[in-house]
Amino acid sequence: MKPSHQTMIRFYEHLGRVFYCIAAVDKIVQKVEIEQLKEIVKNEWLLLENTFNEFGDDTAYQIEIVFDWLEANKWNSELVFSDFKSFRNEHKSLFTKEVNDLILKTANAIATSFSGKNKSEHVLVSQLGMLLLDYN
Repeated sequence: MKPSHQTMIRFYEHLGRVFYCIAAVDKIVQKVEIEQLKEIVKNEWLLLENTFNEFGDDTAYQIEIVFDWLEANKWNSELVFSDFKSFRNEHKSLFTKEVNDLILKTANAIATSFSGKNKSEHVLVSQLGMLLLDYN
C-alpha cells in the first residue's frame, strides 16, 4: 500500500528534525552543514519518490523547510530521536535499505562537513544507525 501524502510530509518533517539535531548537537549550526544538507536534498532526496505539496513543490523539500525553521527558532531537539523511532515503527515500509542508507549518508555528510565529525555528532549518527537497524 502506498503511503498517504500526509504520511510522506510527516516523514520528511521527521528527517528535517533528525538532520537539524545532528547539525545542532554542538550548539552551532555551521553554514557548510546547511549547504551540505541542501545539496543532498537536491541531488538525492528529490529523486527518491514523487509526492508534491499543494503548491506543486516536491515534498522532500520539507526536510529543508523544517531544518531552516528549527534553526531560525533555535529549537530544543531533546525528543527528536524518540519521536522519529515512533514514526519509523508506525511506517516501517518507508524505511527500505535504500532510504536508510540515504538517511545515514545525509547524517554523516552533515556531521563531517565542518572540521570532521566530532564526538557528539558521532554518537548521534551511531544512535541513528542503530535506530534504523532496530526492527523489533
